[in-house]
This record gives sequence, structure tokens and C-alpha cells, in this order.
Amino acid sequence: MQMYDVIVVGAGPAGCTASKVLAEKGYKVLLVEKFKMPRYKSCSGVLIKKSMELVKTYFGEAVPESAMCTPTENRGMIFTNDMGKEYRFEQEGLNVWRSHFDGWLAEKAKESGAEVRDGVSALSCTEQDGFVDVSLYGENKYTENARYVLDCEGVVGTLKRKITREVPGYITTYQTFNEGSIDLDPHYFYAYLQPELSEYDAWFNVKDDLLVLGVSVKDMDKIGHYYKRFISYMEENHHLHISRRTKEEKWLMPHIRPGCHVDYGVGRILFAGEIAGFLNPMGEGISAGMESGYGAACAIMKRFDNPSMVWEAYRQNTENLKSYMQRQWSLVGGMAGTFREME
Repeated sequence: MQMYDVIVVGAGPAGCTASKVLAEKGYKVLLVEKFKMPRYKSCSGVLIKKSMELVKTYFGEAVPESAMCTPTENRGMIFTNDMGKEYRFEQEGLNVWRSHFDGWLAEKAKESGAEVRDGVSALSCTEQDGFVDVSLYGENKYTENARYVLDCEGVVGTLKRKITREVPGYITTYQTFNEGSIDLDPHYFYAYLQPELSEYDAWFNVKDDLLVLGVSVKDMDKIGHYYKRFISYMEENHHLHISRRTKEEKWLMPHIRPGCHVDYGVGRILFAGEIAGFLNPMGEGISAGMESGYGAACAIMKRFDNPSMVWEAYRQNTENLKSYMQRQWSLVGGMAGTFREME
């Protein structure tokens, strides 16, 4: 059995960024992803300006056209608060499909020297004397060893729950893809914070001429109730017309609470991205995933032979990220009563 320097679990922005950074510095890295690539994730697929800059910084080039969808250009976000007041945030951005975007990130990590295995689930991991024993399942169950494990599964992952025994709080998202028409500019992402439309937020954007409409709830049984209200609201206020629904999907994201608690990890096992608690308002986790993945990778490299210091180095590396996240949540808290506790 070979010994990896780092096993990274989850081939999203956090895991791919960490894998690329570590591999290009000569570390022996195994990146495992439980879904076959290119794997899909329910997501707005909007890269804010910060995400675009991070891609260039960490991956050395701009996002390829193959990852984009139309309209390619995103011009910002438009929020409607609980009193019906509109806030416009103009900003350069890109509209992508997460499957293509994440697939490209994983390919770049592979080009840098990381070993990538898709269709492989991480079942459990146990810290031993000087390494971590990782139980994996692909076509069969087997074990790999590494000096460190970086868990970037996202909130739906099971590895962290087995390690910490914690039961995280979830927000359930539900969105549909539809053929039809609406009186809104497709170059923007729209978020609606009125409590009568959702228990968290509702949203609209366009991807390859499909109208994407979604709501998020704390109680999964209320999805249908709020979705119907949101559709009626959009019909009345923006002349929404749906001719055919092509797809619907549910997903989970972490319920971020006041203080924006971050769980950096336990011993030689670190957490990054959503599973650690890094998530910006309206589910923007791409930039936070890349930054936290990079911060964890740099901490491992800096303190590789001193695992007791890795956690602290990781925390220091992501201080600015956590501060940015807290400011973003505070901004939304000042807009609407739904998020007042975050102010």
C-alpha cells in the first residue's frame, strides 16, 4: 500500500484547488470524487468577479468557453428585500454550468500531477500514528493511507459527520428549469428575500435560455407551498409564462448562523469549503471553496512535518476569507428581516 501525502475528498472548487496547488509543488495527491465526472451540482453557476480572479490566480488561466452557458456575461445581482425594495449590485461575472466548470478544474488538477479517481466514495477515515487510514469504495471496498486528509465533500458529505458526530443544520433548495418567457434581464441573478416567498430566499436566473426558478426552506415539507407562491409572484410582477418544465432538483446547503462558525478540522483531517462552513449569502460557495481549499493546502505545505501546527496555520490563512464572509452576511442581514440575526 502506497502512502499519499494528501488524500482530497470531493472534486469541487475547494478540492480541485487544493489538489492542484499541492500536486504542482511535488506532493503526492489523490483526489477522489464519489460521482462520475463531470459531476453535476445544483447551483446558480454564477462566477462573481472574485471567483474569476481566483481562477486566474490558482489555475493560471481564465475560465474556458466550454464551461460557460448563455448568456455568458453576468452583470451582477439584484436583491428585493422583505419590504419590496430593490438593491442592485453591478459587477462583472460569468454564467457557467457547474458540471463543466468543476470538470475543467479537476482536469487542471490532474495535469498538475494529482491522481484523480471518480466514482469513488470515502466511507470513513481514522487517524493512526503519523498517518490517516481512509476507507474507499469504487467497484469494491479498499483502503488508502495518507499523511493528511482534506475533506471537501460539501454539506451533503458523510465523512465529517462520522468524524465529529455532529449533525449540521441544513437549508433545502428546490429549483426548476423551464421553457418560457419573463420580463427580466437574463444577464442578472435575482434574489427575493420576502418571507412570504420562502423561508430563506427565492431566486431567478437564466441558463441556455432556460428559466431557473427556485426557493429555499428550513422545513422540506413546505417546498410546494412556497414554490407556488413564488411562481404566482413572478407571474404577477414580471409576466412569467412557463410553457414546459424540463427539470427539477433538490439540494442541501449549510444553514449559516450568527458568527459564521468555521470548523477547520480534527488532527490530520482538515475541512474546506461548505463542509467547513465557508459559504457566502445566496449560496455563493465557489469563491469561498477555492480560497479555503488554497488556504488548507498552503497550511499543509508549510507545516507538513508538524501536524499540531497545521490547523492554526489554516485558520490564519483564511482569516480574511472569514472576515469577508461575515461582512457579506451582515450586509444581507441589514437588508431583510429574514436574515436580521446575521447583521
